Amino acid sequence: MNANDTHPFELNLDRHPANYVPLSPVSFLTRAASAFGGKLAVIDGERRYTYSQLLDRCTRLASGLAKLDVKRLDTVAIIASNISEMIEAHFAVPMLGAVLNPLNTRLDAANIAFSLMHGSADVLIVDAEYAPLVRQALELVDREMVVIDIPSPDGSVAPLGTHAYEALLAAGDPNFDWPGITDEWQSLCLLYTSGTTGDPKGVVYSHRGAYLSALGNGFSFGLTFDSVYLWTLPMFHCSGWSYPWAVVAAGGTQICLRKVEPAQIFRLIAEHQVTHLCGAPIVLNMLAHAPADQRVPFQHTVTVATGGAAPPSSVFRSMEALGFRVTHLYGATETYGPATSCVFQPEWNALPDDERFARMARQGVAYPMVEAVTVADPETMVPVPRDGATVGEIMVRSNTVMKGYLKNEAATAKTLVGDWCLSGDLAVWHPDGAIEIKDRSKDIIISGGENISSLEVEEVLTQHPAVMLAAVVARPDPKWGETPCAFLELKPGATKPDDKELIAFCQARLARFKVPKAFVYGPLPKTSTGKIQKFVLRDQAGAL
Repeated sequence: MNANDTHPFELNLDRHPANYVPLSPVSFLTRAASAFGGKLAVIDGERRYTYSQLLDRCTRLASGLAKLDVKRLDTVAIIASNISEMIEAHFAVPMLGAVLNPLNTRLDAANIAFSLMHGSADVLIVDAEYAPLVRQALELVDREMVVIDIPSPDGSVAPLGTHAYEALLAAGDPNFDWPGITDEWQSLCLLYTSGTTGDPKGVVYSHRGAYLSALGNGFSFGLTFDSVYLWTLPMFHCSGWSYPWAVVAAGGTQICLRKVEPAQIFRLIAEHQVTHLCGAPIVLNMLAHAPADQRVPFQHTVTVATGGAAPPSSVFRSMEALGFRVTHLYGATETYGPATSCVFQPEWNALPDDERFARMARQGVAYPMVEAVTVADPETMVPVPRDGATVGEIMVRSNTVMKGYLKNEAATAKTLVGDWCLSGDLAVWHPDGAIEIKDRSKDIIISGGENISSLEVEEVLTQHPAVMLAAVVARPDPKWGETPCAFLELKPGATKPDDKELIAFCQARLARFKVPKAFVYGPLPKTSTGKIQKFVLRDQAGAL
């Protein structure tokens, strides 16, 4: 017996159903519906749902899925825009103890098919907008799954499956006693992210991690009962950085948005007094450079969180002038989205604009609910000095770090090392505690918030009959943050291909956002051992 078991502070002071409840974000919705059931929870076009109605829809969906034999740890995939059904899935599926797999709507059919197969999807919920893409993907899938159709607003798209979403809810039991979970470490979500090899990796989240991630985001972002959150960040990205749960925890209102269009965003901000939104730097660029006739004036300040490649100072300046307060975040799918935040320091107000914006573009300090962030030598695991010059790797330790990669022990072991989750991102640590990324050890390109594996693109380019070697690096882009730039060494005697031909060649084999935007031809710089010197190419791409 452990000596502590007989200590007065431990003896007969045991866990009890009254004092120990497994953490799950589902509880945010049951609390909200009980506390303020009549409060407006979701606005989706003409549709309006109160918290009582949202809980009813989620309960009915859980009941309907149970009737389709969805059980604990079964996978329910969904491919949809930022619509109410995506929010509902984030509560209904975990009600059953099943695993939600939001799919990236920007991927090609082959990657969708891979995700469905690798994740062992039993059910697939399909927004009609993506029915043609899913139809192609299902032709590549050799497992049986139930397909549930979310109809298009005009009903013009033929259904893929045998079940209609609203009919499933109508037949669901509003008093369904959903099982929930008994272990907060149980898997909740499966999100796919690109690895350095180009093979998608399935990141697994737990109920505990999602609960704490939602609270950390809500606390850091200043969500309250009066918050109105506009969905410009795709919900398939890290489960929308946990905001489907965070806004409900605060009792705020979520506004759905199918397509990110500046005119629509400005209109919704003014019409609904939007207080918060998140998005990749591309969203900020779109708003900052929107034509005057697309802008609708508003009198309040909108709080914006952005992640990915830091926006240039011109975007910060333009967004501030328009009434937006921007905070830069840093994280990864492996950390449920944001792990650090560039917390604004009051003394920065006295700095010249360019210096102030440079501070605001740093990756910042550890997020609420994140136990620790360090910048360390990946060989020794010793933290680098906080001198703003010594480069190390960003590492995170937190309850909001993934459980691991599904069916990929080797990749998990390379990422969860010792006490830390290794990011693969190289940074310096400033004296004030803020981290600042300097390079990426994994050569991942972040374009418009999407991760692109350079090796995946290189593999496709080298399949072209004229290409001998290919190296793809990030090229700075004022709109997308970064875009792929391809350096090509041709086979002896090969005729230089036309750029349009290469673009078409890539588009037939890659998702469109992964296709290089620029091509450069000539011998590739190499080390004495034949390794391509990508740092040289990055400099060249930046000068193009």
